[in-house]
Amino acid sequence: MELNIKKSVMVTPAKSTWTGNQSLSEWDQIGCTTYASAIYFYGPTTTQFQAITQTLIDSLSHALVHFYPLAGRLRSFDNGRFELECNAHGALFVAAKLNADLAHFREDHFTPTPDFDRFLLPHINESLPLHELPLCQVQLTKFRCGGLSLSLTISHVITDGTGAANFMTEWARLARGLPLGKAPLLDKKAFRVGEMGRTPRFDHSKDFSNMPFLLKRPTVEELKKMKTTMVTLKLANEQVQKLKKRANQDRQNSTTLETSRPYTRYEVLTSHIWRCSTKARKHQREQPTACAITIDSRKRLQPPLPFSYFGNGAFDVMASCTSGDLLSKPLGFGASKLRSAIEMVTNDYILSAIDFLKSQQDLTEFQCSYKSSTNGGGKYYGNPNVGVINWMNLAFEGIDFGWGKEIHFGPAYHKVDGDLWILRSGDDDESLLIVICLLVEHVKAFKKYFFDDI
Repeated sequence: MELNIKKSVMVTPAKSTWTGNQSLSEWDQIGCTTYASAIYFYGPTTTQFQAITQTLIDSLSHALVHFYPLAGRLRSFDNGRFELECNAHGALFVAAKLNADLAHFREDHFTPTPDFDRFLLPHINESLPLHELPLCQVQLTKFRCGGLSLSLTISHVITDGTGAANFMTEWARLARGLPLGKAPLLDKKAFRVGEMGRTPRFDHSKDFSNMPFLLKRPTVEELKKMKTTMVTLKLANEQVQKLKKRANQDRQNSTTLETSRPYTRYEVLTSHIWRCSTKARKHQREQPTACAITIDSRKRLQPPLPFSYFGNGAFDVMASCTSGDLLSKPLGFGASKLRSAIEMVTNDYILSAIDFLKSQQDLTEFQCSYKSSTNGGGKYYGNPNVGVINWMNLAFEGIDFGWGKEIHFGPAYHKVDGDLWILRSGDDDESLLIVICLLVEHVKAFKKYFFDDI
């Protein structure tokens, strides 16, 4: 395949925006501090490619007036902290044509492959200093068949998935000639930005620690041979309901499991995936394992933050146990572990965690890069663990820039063993897609357990 770049421009805000240095919250500066990407695929359209390109550039320019942090640049400090320089330097927009059909990427529910990164995302020149890298990068690609893809790459320091979804929704509105639906909330005072830290009310010594390592560590030579791949599994609503029924039956029959209210489909499905990955990896019974889940603090703060808050309101919490307990006990056991981690996140916990992070001299140990592999990287997330990213309820879908809604939305290619996304399939039957990255040697067993254990 050959990619032909037709246009590469730095799109700046259409009007003057606030300029200056903006302090970031502690949530902005922990977890993933590199880029996160997603891709939209659209069917063939009769609208001319040049017209689509110009519409996207013009509307992006107007969107950046409201979402002006995306037109800025980051500066880093030696203590793992960042500062946002709002300077209106712009977002990168690339328009390209690819001599391949949409069908090449459509296989297995658009499962991400290295070709996604190679052809559908803008190239990030990481040899450049951080303060020269655009925080928002977009690529429009036209396929030989007339279909399109639109990829979005955003610095995770600037915003989380909710913020990115809101940006895409508003950008699409402007592209269709509609007024802004809801302006982003850029004020970070709810996260005590600029305030002195206080004494934490809770013990957070384990909340931000590394996840478990394998008891039997791979050798350097074994690590070199480990290759990951991504797979997509479709789960019908009937299958999800079957898992929910079983987990909640476990809950009713147990004297030790949580009994207050039924487990949600998210809790149950995540528990099922966690168990299947543990089986496929053939852990020892005493092997510690953890499941990292992302919690949005917007609705948990008092008063709650609106979903239009643009920044990082989400952070990871961890459920953990031994592999032996996870597999020998009912499905509801894993769900109960997940619920305990979720319900820990209250307003008081969030503010206490912020105070804990403010007290740290260096935030580097609380950061991870999505480039880390099976040997860890900055913060370890691989085998024996899983990390779940829930896109079921985000407003990423139905994004119409004027030539119709997407036929598929999903993540870009990813190399971190154990990371996975749960998203709606886009069909009318309420089915879900599970997109997961695993070591190649574990994929066959995972697929078997995933469906056989329902």
